[in-house]
Amino acid sequence: MMKIIEAYNLTGIIIGLITFLVIGLFHPLVIKGEYYFGVKCWPFFLLLGIGGSVAALLLHNTIASTACGVFACSSFWSIGELFTQRKRVEKGWFPKRERDNENFR
Repeated sequence: MMKIIEAYNLTGIIIGLITFLVIGLFHPLVIKGEYYFGVKCWPFFLLLGIGGSVAALLLHNTIASTACGVFACSSFWSIGELFTQRKRVEKGWFPKRERDNENFR
């Protein structure tokens, strides 16, 4: 498979596709994470980012290492997006989950 990828110079296209899919995955994860857990789920994204970074450093395959790096950076970026999402909810741009305990946030 790698011979085909190298022969047709598809590495960049594959990495671009992986990046597109990972970003597409994290967008709803941030929205749903903030909705159900508030910003208190940020350590989850931190752990995902650390795990992805370690995997990127350990893998020797360029595409796999890059995919893990993109996953890690998207995880780290999601931490900031959680707090931005909270502001969007406060502005009314996204629905706010009604909770029994408003101190949850």
